[in-house]
Amino acid sequence: MRVLIVMHIEKEGPGLFGELLRSAGAEIRTVRLHRGESLPAAGEVDAALILGGPMNVDEEAEHPFLRDEVRFLVEAAERGLPVLGICLGAQMIAKAAGAAVTKNAVPELGWGSVSLTEAGKADPIFAGLPDTLPVFQWHGDTFAIPAGGALLATGEDCRNQALRFRNGWGLQFHLEADRDLLASWFAGTLHEREILRRYDGGLGPEVARHARGLLGNFLAIARAACPAG
Repeated sequence: MRVLIVMHIEKEGPGLFGELLRSAGAEIRTVRLHRGESLPAAGEVDAALILGGPMNVDEEAEHPFLRDEVRFLVEAAERGLPVLGICLGAQMIAKAAGAAVTKNAVPELGWGSVSLTEAGKADPIFAGLPDTLPVFQWHGDTFAIPAGGALLATGEDCRNQALRFRNGWGLQFHLEADRDLLASWFAGTLHEREILRRYDGGLGPEVARHARGLLGNFLAIARAACPAG
């Protein structure tokens, strides 16, 4: 299976999701938009993973690649290409589908939880996962749910935590964040000790288990959508 990974900044890599994709035997193509690399046509890949980044979806003057990304996501939605967006990636899915992305009432940073809606419980992306998930949060913006889309998970400080639009799924939270990724994000900061303490205290294996389940579900969806079946 040909899986596209889209990066917006070097330090926000695929983390555990990258490891799981390699273990699944995926043919991975990574496009680093911040380095000026170009996106392929949606028909050239079988699935796409859109990662996070510090920019706002509307900062196209500073980051022109965001325009190309919207075009790619519009084409992906039209073709039924399975796409999984993380944090900024989820916001980009919402924007490409015509929904607003705005500042959340409060920034979210650290460990928290999200709860599946009835639509989320019925959606194949969350098959086999519990109704409430521990997750890592790091964002200041939030997405609206596009017309024709569905809200799949909610949170206390940020209501819209997961969405689906056609064959695109967006997660506002980070299930891909393994210990190495978290350590690289917060090295030398006031947050580092507490974040890693809680990861090592039991959250790490639990989040990793749910990450494996969710990505496995996504790959099963993508395999079923492949022209060859």
